[in-house]
Amino acid sequence: MSNQVAGVLLAAGQGSRLGTPKALVELGGRRLVDRGIDLLREGGAAPLLVVTGAVRLSVPGALSVHNPDWPTGMGSSLAAGLRALPGDCAAAVIALVDQPLIGAEAVRRLIAAYLAGAEMAVATYHGKPRNPVLLARDHWAGVLEAAVGDAGARPYLRAHPDLVTQVECADTGRPDDVDTPGDLARLSRCWPGEAAARPQAAPGGQPAYPVRPRTR
Repeated sequence: MSNQVAGVLLAAGQGSRLGTPKALVELGGRRLVDRGIDLLREGGAAPLLVVTGAVRLSVPGALSVHNPDWPTGMGSSLAAGLRALPGDCAAAVIALVDQPLIGAEAVRRLIAAYLAGAEMAVATYHGKPRNPVLLARDHWAGVLEAAVGDAGARPYLRAHPDLVTQVECADTGRPDDVDTPGDLARLSRCWPGEAAARPQAAPGGQPAYPVRPRTR
């Protein structure tokens, strides 16, 4: 199998607290779904896939997969995305549509960690695990078995801490969520967020994470 790392953007929710589907929200004149796909593309992930639900939409350069079970939570969208990926994808980076200040360098670091031997990698911000996450194909079945409701990949990651590589990304962006009108107003006031998400090299050009070799 190749080392191809796909990018999956979860964008199925209806944004009940926000009052509109998050994928369609615009910041800086661009939809969050377009920003999310650009994040994955610029980070080096390919192919690209967006999981839709509450609203059907298309994004240039990305495959759209509709999740009819989107009301059940993030777990079903994660399953729809991973199951739709081509068989030659060895791993996937999972990102959420409502975190527009995450930088593409975070995706690049996760992919670099995988290529260096990590089986699963999680972007952390000042030591706190957030998004995006990278999952090697060998773990997809286990992740999906544990992904119930809005849990996503977290239950599986927490159950296998010895297989998770934490990748510090606080210098590449911020994992702010757009959950409420207040969140949207706050981000709109400080937009554009490109300055906050500008990539920075790790000190000395060395990886900013400890890597555990993959086991086969």
